[in-house]
Amino acid sequence: MAQDLFSIFLNRSIAAPDAPFLILPDGGAITYAQAVARSGQMANLFRASGVKPGDRIAVQVEKSADALLTYLASLRIGAVYLPLNTAYTAAEVRFFLSDATPALFIHRPEDEAAMAALCADLGIAARLTLGTPGEGSLPVGADAQSAQADIHPVTMDDLAAILYTSGTTGRSKGAMLTQGNLASNSATLKDYWRFSEGDVLLHALPIFHTHGLFVATNITITAGSAIILLPKFDVRELIRLMPRATVLMGVPTFYSRLLGEADFTRELVAHMRLFVSGSAPLSAETHKEFSARTGHAILERYGMTETNMNTSNPYEGDRVPGSVGFPLPGVELRIAHPETGESLPQGEVGVIEVRGPNVFKGYWQLPEKTAEELRENGFFITGDLGVIDDRGYVSIVGRAKDLIICGGFNVYPAEVEALIDAIPGIAESAVIGIPHRDMGEGVVAVVQARDAALDEAAVLGAIAGDLARFKQPRRVIFLPELPRNTMGKIQKKALRETYADLFAK
Repeated sequence: MAQDLFSIFLNRSIAAPDAPFLILPDGGAITYAQAVARSGQMANLFRASGVKPGDRIAVQVEKSADALLTYLASLRIGAVYLPLNTAYTAAEVRFFLSDATPALFIHRPEDEAAMAALCADLGIAARLTLGTPGEGSLPVGADAQSAQADIHPVTMDDLAAILYTSGTTGRSKGAMLTQGNLASNSATLKDYWRFSEGDVLLHALPIFHTHGLFVATNITITAGSAIILLPKFDVRELIRLMPRATVLMGVPTFYSRLLGEADFTRELVAHMRLFVSGSAPLSAETHKEFSARTGHAILERYGMTETNMNTSNPYEGDRVPGSVGFPLPGVELRIAHPETGESLPQGEVGVIEVRGPNVFKGYWQLPEKTAEELRENGFFITGDLGVIDDRGYVSIVGRAKDLIICGGFNVYPAEVEALIDAIPGIAESAVIGIPHRDMGEGVVAVVQARDAALDEAAVLGAIAGDLARFKQPRRVIFLPELPRNTMGKIQKKALRETYADLFAK
């Protein structure tokens, strides 16, 4: 019978209690046994705060060892973990809390005033704060609890987490991920990428995102290996700590920045086993330059919030630039006609659909949206356009929706456009993603203004307080009219083609 992640973690702590789980940048470490004990203290605190199995625990805190252990404590008590991007403003957090109705909200101490008022307004009674090591009501409260805590038995169909995602229009959607979704995908990736107890993962990804939380952390747990936990991406820290690691997982930004450092050499990475890239397209140029510099071919894979990982370039064999490899074992992938849903022959471009134990249960409280995107036969309609070549390699050639991926984070144009269109003097706007060597895609706003006095600084200043930094446009371009088709629809494709080299200059 398949095991849930916390049971796997507990078994590792029993078999090798002194094995390191989290290695801190200053050289300290938290063993598997210590992590289980700390999760027990947190679990008791969460229960004392009123959390019951199936309740949601929303978390918006900076990355730290304690922050990561809140995830394990949530799994331990059968709660549903809801991580939130640390860049979200209070206005953005309001929606997620009102939609998910968590029993407990964990936030940063410096956000106390804003979040206390927000939770009071929404009727969320339990709050805890978590800041730097030892700071906040969560670590203080956990210190007072026993490390012995009951483990709630779960089934593979029980919810483990909700991660919010969205299309280009409409409300954000909470993707419901089960214990089985997480456990099956991490077991598959552990085998496919040859993870073992001897691996040490250099972890500089955020832990509110599928890549950093589920891929990186869950594989480590499943393999019984260790994590060097960096609080954030810092290219100099990556280079300093790389001699202690065997694997790096990152977004394309990591690799382009590493290539900009003169001391990132073949000798530095000679001991490394694997470099993985995801969350945004890796340019063929970066892939080739990295290989020439280091002798390592970056392994690119493809996943989504709703599905975990779907495909991967092979561990052994050609890692093809511009391709995301083959469907993972146990994952079915087909290319379908965007309108009819019929499977298309090899070599034809269509919508990627996937089916397998990795695919989510549906969208939180949105049965109609679930039915639209999750077929009765179990195939999930990803909305990404792809093609399979004669060797079976999958390539993503575009997105059926206008989603922008900047630095590994999703940016939904409609949200940004709504704020820009509300600025006095703006007639209309179109937000697009333009290839960006460092960020994967850069957000660009193309606007039609009624007021000639408006300039780029005025537009950016007007929306800065309402959007997370990664969502804010890097450039604002003014046009007398936005290009449209005969039906009056703005032609974003034409805009992307016109400004394709904007960040190359």
